[in-house]
Amino acid sequence: MPASGLPENSTYALEKLRGLLGSDNLEPDGKLPTERALSDMFGVSRRAIRRALEVLEAEGRIWRRQGSGTYAGQRPDDWSQHVGSLIAGTNLMEIMEVRLRVEPQLAQLAAMRAKPDDIDRMYELTKKIFASGDADSRELWDGALHRLIAQSAGNQFFLTIFDVINHVRQDEAWQTIRELARNINRTRPVTYAQHVAIIDAIAARDPMKAAEAMRQHLLVLQESLIRVTSLDAQHPQKELADELE
Repeated sequence: MPASGLPENSTYALEKLRGLLGSDNLEPDGKLPTERALSDMFGVSRRAIRRALEVLEAEGRIWRRQGSGTYAGQRPDDWSQHVGSLIAGTNLMEIMEVRLRVEPQLAQLAAMRAKPDDIDRMYELTKKIFASGDADSRELWDGALHRLIAQSAGNQFFLTIFDVINHVRQDEAWQTIRELARNINRTRPVTYAQHVAIIDAIAARDPMKAAEAMRQHLLVLQESLIRVTSLDAQHPQKELADELE
């Protein structure tokens, strides 16, 4: 037994970590707990955890970012150096045009390929979006839902394209505009119903209905974005805020 007093059982640690990766107990961004937390959680030494993580990393089940932590899934391409230029060279309407062409197809594929556990998680994420009390939380859970749908489509190249779009739309200024767009028509109940309609179609294994539900959802968001950006151009910021109250 190591100096920590915990058992040195890497195989047991690996089994437990595989179970964790297959559950819905991770953060929305897929981040795993720290090695110390995992050691306490499973009652094994940190060295056993470290060895098990090395196996999972070699299998492509996890990846690590220096100074940030360990994440589930395959290591994404490093888009951080490109995001700034992408944001500078595009606008919200261009992003919506791309989303309207990509995400309905992802929903269509998800209706054919999503696993029952994925669908259950989609419903749970939709509830979290609606229950969120602040813009940052809504953005977090909304992004998690749309990415889970993309991931459930089972097409890695499509998922990479989605991740590029998602990186660009996470710019802080654009998040603010999207929140104003949600508020301007008091769309939270509408958004909740639209998300449920998308997931219901995926659960029913109806690809065409899933694609159309996603398209309608994005069209409503696009319309609100057009309206809020038009108001922003016509009124000073304070007047815009007053109108949205």
